[in-house]
Amino acid sequence: METPCMPALEMSPAVHATVVSDRREPAPGIVIVGVRAPQLAASIRAGQFVMAVPPSGERVSTALGVYEVEGDRVSLMLVVVGPRTRELALLSDGDSLALLGPLGNGFDCDSLGDDVALVAGGVGVAPMLLPARDLVARGARVTLYYGARTARALVDIALFEAVGATVVTATDDGTLGHHGYVTDVLARDGARHSAIAACGPSPMLRSVARVARQLDLRAQLSLEETFACGVGACWGCVVPLDRSSAQAPKFPDAAAGESRDYVHARICKEGPVFWAHELRW
Repeated sequence: METPCMPALEMSPAVHATVVSDRREPAPGIVIVGVRAPQLAASIRAGQFVMAVPPSGERVSTALGVYEVEGDRVSLMLVVVGPRTRELALLSDGDSLALLGPLGNGFDCDSLGDDVALVAGGVGVAPMLLPARDLVARGARVTLYYGARTARALVDIALFEAVGATVVTATDDGTLGHHGYVTDVLARDGARHSAIAACGPSPMLRSVARVARQLDLRAQLSLEETFACGVGACWGCVVPLDRSSAQAPKFPDAAAGESRDYVHARICKEGPVFWAHELRW
């Protein structure tokens, strides 16, 4: 069966002048910032991201996954790892924040079937709430396999349960759920699912791809990367992808005499979501 392409953008990204409406810190170093952004909220697809411009203007923008969308409110999840994210994490109600988006292709939820395994590692949980909500809304059964280093880093489990997902946890230190990798649980229990969608660190995503092959399941992987531009201009975030993939960028002139059966796709532009079996890791 032919693998469908991830959905293409239906509109061009725009710069949105937003205002912070709320802020919370569900775990140390993990911050969720809510903003009022009606046009952005109306155009976001599950799995897309934005580039956030720190208010001081002294630092370049940073990519953040869209976490929640409700009415005209959009929330972004970030982990504080450096000066850019630290500045964004200090935003409070009423502050202004410029966002470029929506960016990326997002998940193709219609291709995932009726019993979907969502897999999240750490803050890779950020783009998973919207597909969980959308899948449940169309009648699919959804299980979130959620892993982190320790129980304190597993955030908003109740929020996923509230949208109708079953949550299975794993921690490296054994403080909650399975003691070990979340992919171990997926390998043990995943055969009952129709497909997989995942986001997290590259080692985890590679493991998800291996498990998907073993279980003969298709998997959509949202790749994590540090984006310089976020719009595909700089070619600084590439991944090898099957040349035959519907997502592969086309270069007719350069393809003449080309013997490789793969091309380099931009994670920020052609992705960040790719079919696991089309990636050439």
